[in-house]
Amino acid sequence: MSKIIDKCPICNNDLVVTLLHCNNCRTTLQGVFELTHTPFSNLSPEQLQFILTFIRCEGKFNRMEEELGLSYPTLRNRFNEILRVMGFEEQAEEEKLTNAARKDILTQLNEGKISIDEAQDLLRGN
Repeated sequence: MSKIIDKCPICNNDLVVTLLHCNNCRTTLQGVFELTHTPFSNLSPEQLQFILTFIRCEGKFNRMEEELGLSYPTLRNRFNEILRVMGFEEQAEEEKLTNAARKDILTQLNEGKISIDEAQDLLRGN
């Protein structure tokens, strides 16, 4: 059976289901039924399989490396792509603290130049 599509292939508008049928008892329902859209709806079959493997491996990339025969960077890239497709964007590179910036904040804290609260805010990116 084919996977149901939720966008019109012509205009990309949302599709609605108007007919449901049970192959077992031959019951047919006609009406307008809304498709349930979840973050998983946009994933390809390969990405869904990756997520299932991720869950089966309890989110441990080292176990996934063994099972899939892929390197950590490859697994991480695929995982990040899935996050993007699902709408969970990664923090922008320019917003991430570098190791040098973290070290500078901790040095300032150690020297008493900033308070613990200020250091925590800086480390969180606030």
